[in-house]
Amino acid sequence: MSFTPESIRDEFPALASGTVFFDNPGGTQVHRNVIDRMHDYLVNSNANHGGAFATSRRSDELIENARLGVAAMLNAAQPAEVFFGPNMTTLTFGLSRALALELDSGDEIIVTRLDHDANISPWLRVAEDRGCRIRWLDFDVEDCTLKLDQLQGLLSDKTRLVAVGYASNAVGTINPVREITSQAHRAGALSFVDAVQYAPHGPIDVQDIGCDFLVVSAYKFFGPHVGAMYGKLEHLERLAAYKVRPAPDVPPGKFETGTQNHEGLAGVLGAVEYLASLGDRFGKIKEGQTSSIVEKAASIAAGMRVIQQAETPLSLRLIDDLSGIPGLHIWGLTDPERVHDRVPTVSFTLDGYHPRQIAEYLGEKGIYVWDGNYYALAVTERLGLEGSGGMLRVGLTHYNTQDEIAQLISALGELVAGEKS
Repeated sequence: MSFTPESIRDEFPALASGTVFFDNPGGTQVHRNVIDRMHDYLVNSNANHGGAFATSRRSDELIENARLGVAAMLNAAQPAEVFFGPNMTTLTFGLSRALALELDSGDEIIVTRLDHDANISPWLRVAEDRGCRIRWLDFDVEDCTLKLDQLQGLLSDKTRLVAVGYASNAVGTINPVREITSQAHRAGALSFVDAVQYAPHGPIDVQDIGCDFLVVSAYKFFGPHVGAMYGKLEHLERLAAYKVRPAPDVPPGKFETGTQNHEGLAGVLGAVEYLASLGDRFGKIKEGQTSSIVEKAASIAAGMRVIQQAETPLSLRLIDDLSGIPGLHIWGLTDPERVHDRVPTVSFTLDGYHPRQIAEYLGEKGIYVWDGNYYALAVTERLGLEGSGGMLRVGLTHYNTQDEIAQLISALGELVAGEKS
C-alpha cells in the first residue's frame, strides 16, 4: 500500500476543521491514538508512582512502556538511557546544571548561531557560573548552513562540550551531527544534540550518531507536551543530579524531578505507536515482526522514512512556488538538489510586509503560520532580521497536502495583488 497524506489525515481529528496547519515547527497536531491513550490513562490508570495498588501498577507499567518506545525510536542501547521532563528547555537546563559541576574556569563550550536558544542559553549560563569560555560556530548567511570548516579551529584541549541542533527550527537546515560529534570526541569533548526540530521528519539513531546526549519533544512528533532526553548510561550514572533525597539515585529516575506528566507519557507512547504503524502499513518491514513496542525500532525507523519520502515533494513544491513570488526571499537552502539537507521548515521575508502582518492575513484565511524568531534569536540576529520582526515560517509535515500549499500561494498572491490595486 502506497502512502499519501489522504491515507492518514482522518487519523488526526484536528484536520477535520479544514484549517491549514503550517505551524508544525511549533507543534504538530496529535494523532487519534495519542488522544485515546491519554483518555484511557485518566479513566483507568490515573495514579501516582510506586503505589501498592492496581491503578499505580498500571500507571508505572505504562510509563515504562513509553520509555521503551522512545528508546526504540532513538535506538538507545537500553531504556535506562531515556528520561522525561516537561520540555526540551527544562531538561536541558537541568542537565546543564549537572554538567556544570564537572567544569572549571577556563574550560570551553562550543555553541552554534544556527540553534534554538534552548541549546544556547543554558550553556551561556553555565559558562557565566563556572568561568568558562563560549566559542561560537557561525553559519553562512547565503544558504544558512554551518561553517563546518571552522569547527576544527574552535576545538582545543580545553573544549568540554559541543552543543548543536540536528535541524534548525528557523530555516530548516539539517546539520551533520554525526561528523560534529566525531570531531568533538576526537578533541575529548562531549556532544549534545537538540533533535527537537528533526524528530518529526526522519529516523534518529543515537548509536550511529555517537552523541553523548540528545533531546526531543513529543509535541513536535504528533504527541503531547512532554520532553525526553537520551544520555549515555555511563554519563547518567556518573553525573550528580539535582533532585530530592528520596528520589532514585540511579538513572533514569535520578534525573526525573518530581511527579511526571503521566497522562502525557501515555500520549508519548501513543505517538510512538503511530510512527511504528506507519512503518508497518507503508514501509518495507519483514514479515513476522513482533508487535512489542520495545522490538518496534525497525518499524519506527521505517515509518520515519515513509514520512521523509512523503515530505520531499511537498518541500520541493513549497520552495518552488514561494520562489515565484516577486519580492519574496527564502532564507536557507533552496537548491532542489539539496532538498535532503533540510527539513520542510521554510522561512521567508516579503518586501514591504512585516512578518506579523502576513501571519495575521493568512490566519484570517485559516492558514496558520508562525512569525518572529521562534526562539532562534541567534539566527535572526545573524541575518540582521531581529529588528524588523524576524521571518514568516511555514512548516510542513506528512499530513499536509499539495492543495494546502496551493491555498497558501494563492493567499499570498491575493495579499500582494490587493496592495497593488
